[in-house]
Amino acid sequence: MNHASLKALGIALVAAMPLAASAQLTGNLGLTTNYKYRGQDQDVSKVKAVKPAVQGGLDYAFGDSGWYVGNWNSSVDWLAGNSIEMDVYGGYKFKAGEVDLDLGALAYLYPGNTSGNTTELYGAATWGPLTAKYSHTVSKDYFGWAGAKAGSGRKGTNTGYLAFSFAQEVMPSVTLKASVGFTRFASDIKDTGVPNYMDYSVGAAYDFGGGLSLGAAVVGASKKAYFGPVNKSRLIVTLTKTL
Repeated sequence: MNHASLKALGIALVAAMPLAASAQLTGNLGLTTNYKYRGQDQDVSKVKAVKPAVQGGLDYAFGDSGWYVGNWNSSVDWLAGNSIEMDVYGGYKFKAGEVDLDLGALAYLYPGNTSGNTTELYGAATWGPLTAKYSHTVSKDYFGWAGAKAGSGRKGTNTGYLAFSFAQEVMPSVTLKASVGFTRFASDIKDTGVPNYMDYSVGAAYDFGGGLSLGAAVVGASKKAYFGPVNKSRLIVTLTKTL
């Protein structure tokens, strides 16, 4: 390598140092009494209030650029031949005045049965304790309900999910949390008789310090008669450790 090349490499390394120095890798581990997603049980093997799931992931922020990538995983039992959900996501966070904005993409992967694989684009806006987020399905497959891999010949593309959430510390170490979400299925899915529905969560979390927190919330959804008895409203307790 000649002198000019070495100089160019040195300049590139120096330019990259501030970004590398401010980059941040974080992790999380969790144990929950029942994993519900958008109000629906992710373990349908039994009708019980307590169906523990082990969860965890990693997040990497590219310094102050606003770009990030991450992975989150959980044990599940709702898809034949599969026992784990693996989420891979990435996006860009930025501010617009007093509003924090977040744009990204998320792929839900089920290695044992890829008919569940689903990809969404999302956008979120946070102002103080309030957040609004919309997720839009861009894959043909949608959690096994539709798509080529599901074998139904139907598409889950354009299924949408709109959620509003609230999180506010009300006393030292105690944060109240609440959310409500609305799922609007693609017409191909609705044609099979699956209804649009609403889900909700109301609870609180206690921060013990050192990255350890304990949360409890009542989680449920409408249209329980269609989705089955496993989707009754439940009190869910979750212990999380941030690394």
